[in-house]
Amino acid sequence: MKILKLIDEYLEMSICVVLMIAIAVILGLQVFMRYVMQDSLSWSEELSRYMFIWLIYVGISYGAKIMRHIKIDASLYMFPKGWRAKIVIIGDFLFLIFCLIVIYYSITLVQRQLLLDQTSPAIGMPMWIVYAAPGVGFALTSFREIQTIIFRIKQIKENKNYDPSEELNI
Repeated sequence: MKILKLIDEYLEMSICVVLMIAIAVILGLQVFMRYVMQDSLSWSEELSRYMFIWLIYVGISYGAKIMRHIKIDASLYMFPKGWRAKIVIIGDFLFLIFCLIVIYYSITLVQRQLLLDQTSPAIGMPMWIVYAAPGVGFALTSFREIQTIIFRIKQIKENKNYDPSEELNI
């Protein structure tokens, strides 16, 4: 149970940190090779780009986990206080639907890449790995959105005056 709790708390953040460190090291090595050794690595830019793509999609999940994904917070104040919690839950449901749509299209895209058996030019990585990033990222995001919706519903049941706009740091 402790392992599941650790995964729940640190999965996305750990992946993002590892990817950022790896990108920094690879690009630092590329700069060193280019300007000090007068030679260039053929694979560093491509690998860094693919790692950055994965970083973005896993980062979306982390943003959803900490309830800071992209939304228009100012519009929440247009609604009466009693409606705000329900409006936020509706927004979370809409975002969840968007995530599920992205997952569906990502699966079809990965299936096509598997059929084409395309590889990246410099490192020879199967391109389906790169194209899987949106699906994996939004699958994690969907899980986090479900957690968020459950959390907000519990907050409403426990506290009739729950106002999600109070969570904002505006």
